[in-house]
Order: sequence, then C-alpha cells, then structure tokens
Amino acid sequence: MAPTPPAAEKKESKTRKVIKQGKPRNYDLGNGVLRFSRSKMYHKKALYKFVGKKVAATKKTIKPRVIEKQIGGDKNGGKRYVLVKKRRNYYPTQDKIRPRPAKKCFKQHTRTLRPSLTPGTILILLAGSHKGKRVVLLKQLYSGLLLVTGPFGVNGCPLRRISQRYVIGTRTKIDLSAVKLPENLTDEYFKRDRKKRAKKEEGDIFQTKKEGYKVSEQRKADQKTVDKQIHEAIRKHPDRKVLLAYLSAMFGLKSSQYPHRLQF
Repeated sequence: MAPTPPAAEKKESKTRKVIKQGKPRNYDLGNGVLRFSRSKMYHKKALYKFVGKKVAATKKTIKPRVIEKQIGGDKNGGKRYVLVKKRRNYYPTQDKIRPRPAKKCFKQHTRTLRPSLTPGTILILLAGSHKGKRVVLLKQLYSGLLLVTGPFGVNGCPLRRISQRYVIGTRTKIDLSAVKLPENLTDEYFKRDRKKRAKKEEGDIFQTKKEGYKVSEQRKADQKTVDKQIHEAIRKHPDRKVLLAYLSAMFGLKSSQYPHRLQF
C-alpha cells in the first residue's frame, strides 16, 4: 500500500488553480471562414476610440558605448577610453544551425466537411464535365475529396471524386445503411497512369497518335456493384419514381431565379 499524503498536502492540492487556455475571440470556423468579419472585430476591439489619437514618443536613454577611465602614473597619458561591453575573444568559424519549425505535410492536414454533406445526400455538381447533374454522395476519401456516383445508369455520371467547394448539398437523402462499398475505392484507385513521352523517331510526325483514356474492366465491375446497391436503396424510398426523375434531370436557373435565395 502506498503511504497516504498528510492533510497539509491535500489542502494545497485543492487550493491550486488550474489555468485553462480558452479560444481566441475570433477563430476559424473551417475552410478559411472566420467567426467575425473585419468590421465586426473593429467595433469589438473598440479601435474607433484610438483613431486620430497621437501619443508622444518616449525618448530612450542612449547608453554610452565608451567610458573614460583615469590612469595614474607618470609615464601614462592620464586617461583612457574603454568599451563598456567588451568584445568576445572567440568567434566560431561557422554559424550554428538553428532548428526551424517543420512544415506540415498534406497528409497531416485536418479534413473538414460541411455538416450538410452526409453519405446518401443528393448533390448538384457545379464544375467538371458532369456539371449540372444530380449525384449521390457515397463517402469522403482520405484526401478530403468526395466520392460520388450518378448512378451511371440514371444520368451517366460514373464513380468520381470532386471537391466539396464545387457542390451544392440538397435536403433530399437516400438511406445507404445497407450499401457496402468496395474497399479498393480509395484515392490511389482514381490515379491515372501517366506514361513518359516516347522519343522522337525518324519518319512522319503524324504517324504516332496519342492513346485515349480507356475504362478498365475493374472499374466497370465496381461501377455495376455500387449502382446495383444504390438502385435497391432508391426502390425502398417512398417517392422512388419522383426521385429517379429528379436524379436524371439537369439543374438550371431561370432569369428570375437566384441560387442564394433558393432552398435546395
């Protein structure tokens, strides 16, 4: 058994105050958006009270670099000027290497996601070759990109990645609790093999043609397995007929419609 501390030590431990470091007043809410704007912080700090005020600069006392010393003796000059701060008698040949703060790699960055973007949410794409289409959000990948699909049989949008900046989240959702995605759907799965340029050979320049992108058999098989499960999830939805028409229709705005006034 460990010895019990005396009563005096117990009292000291209770009286000690724990200093908690709180958040700053204006902090980052995520994706570079601050809690308060610049004008709001101008009023919160009451900076308007100091506008136009001038404070007289205080003059610092300049310390002398040299002092005068009296030196006795007949053969001496009587006085001598001596440095207040003596010079060093040793100087290193090389400067010391200062440890610099290490920069965070991309893999160490924190991934933030809007709370409205959850698996099963129907999104509207705003960029890329499939912009204007409505797709189903499957999950967020390690790189922070979103994995979405059309499904391909409904609107022709395959499995692809997209940033959440180029997406509008709607209130329409599909229950994907029964959907099991293949484990190989990662960031490396979507990387393309970039081949090196072939060396120039003698002959006609136009003989060598660039090979276009061809979809692999593995990607076709994964697309079929994912689409089959999503189709089953859509069938369980109470408004399945309207939902299929909603996914197949393209998104667009009329002249009198503004996106910031709409509810998606």
